[in-house]
Amino acid sequence: KSSRLFTLHAENLVSKLQENPVLCPVAISEESITPLKNTKHYLVSAFMDQRVKGFDIRIIGIFKRDSIHPLHCSFCCGGVCNKTSPANILPHSDHFGFPYTATDVLCQIPKNCDPSYVTVLTQPSSNVSDHVFIPIRNKKEEMRFNFTVCISSLFGEYNNVLQFVQTLEMYKLLGVNRVVIYNTSCGPELERLLQSYSQEDFVEMVPWPIDRFLNPSRGWRFSEHGGDLQYFGQIVTLNECMYRSMERSRYVLLNDIDEIIMPYKHDNLVSLMNTLEPQHSNVGEFLIENHFFPKKHFEPSGRFHLPQWEKVPGINILEHIYREDPERGVYHPHKMIVKPKLIEQTSVHEVLRKFGERYKVPQEVCRIIHVRVALRGYLKLEELNEDKRLWDFQEKLIPNVDKALKRAGLLPAEQQN
Repeated sequence: KSSRLFTLHAENLVSKLQENPVLCPVAISEESITPLKNTKHYLVSAFMDQRVKGFDIRIIGIFKRDSIHPLHCSFCCGGVCNKTSPANILPHSDHFGFPYTATDVLCQIPKNCDPSYVTVLTQPSSNVSDHVFIPIRNKKEEMRFNFTVCISSLFGEYNNVLQFVQTLEMYKLLGVNRVVIYNTSCGPELERLLQSYSQEDFVEMVPWPIDRFLNPSRGWRFSEHGGDLQYFGQIVTLNECMYRSMERSRYVLLNDIDEIIMPYKHDNLVSLMNTLEPQHSNVGEFLIENHFFPKKHFEPSGRFHLPQWEKVPGINILEHIYREDPERGVYHPHKMIVKPKLIEQTSVHEVLRKFGERYKVPQEVCRIIHVRVALRGYLKLEELNEDKRLWDFQEKLIPNVDKALKRAGLLPAEQQN
């Protein structure tokens, strides 16, 4: 079977899972996607979450919308693995018409139980030795990051190395401490770059083999793109990342791999949020407007067309300085900086359920730099705005990008300036 499952016995504890040795003879999944026995559903992760009255645990899953029936949570408490409580099932409303959707399962911990693992049963009386349990996270996490970026999923042979390394190094300059990436597949050079960033602990790679279980869609709308689940499970991974970060990161940035949430009046995200936070202390969702920089228009002087990057695959974002104005009066997408402790469920462009307020950050204070195919391709060059904000960072950005490429073996040593 594809999942690596472990049976834990008193004499045979698996060291990886040995935070609290559990003596239940049950199977524990270490995978990021675990099929749920006797259903068409999948479990992803379980977290301590006592923000909703009457519940203690939130399991993030992928459920088939037409097959949702009553379920029960089963816990491993010390050496006893058969304590159950009824499950409250909350499918996310943003499923874009796909048969599967991100789903939260909420349950209460039974009395006199300090659980390490949980699973979900169709019958409370089921024999738990046939079921696979998943670890409960966020029990003892410490706050250690200011900013975490969540990148929902890499798939196909995505190999836009240059834009990616420039973006990661830009995040570092802006004060990001951790980038979490869900990886289904990517190109060989990008794989090398990601391994290098993982070793220095800046990037946390979460394997995301969704294509082993479902037929994930490459698009966001079922009627147009078909498949089982929106965009390789984008909403599942964004929510998983937000909960993974909840106890350890003050803020979480929910954006795509080619987007940079850029302050325009502050040198970094720390001073941006130090300004916004006192004015909006009850806000949990800061909406940032997306601004597109069409990759077909190049800055004419060519001053950042650098010889050492010639052979590196991908877009050089320093060469694209022309920005489209969003078309006012038409829906325009935002991305978000959130305080995870105030968020319950998120979608891609907005939060679905939250405990705090929402605030739209003015575009002159902060906006997204998104170098990509033009959104309004009919606009002429003279109708675009010149925006050289990235150039303010070029003195540090260029050598840092060179170092990162060299570390990953993607830049020959003799091409180092």
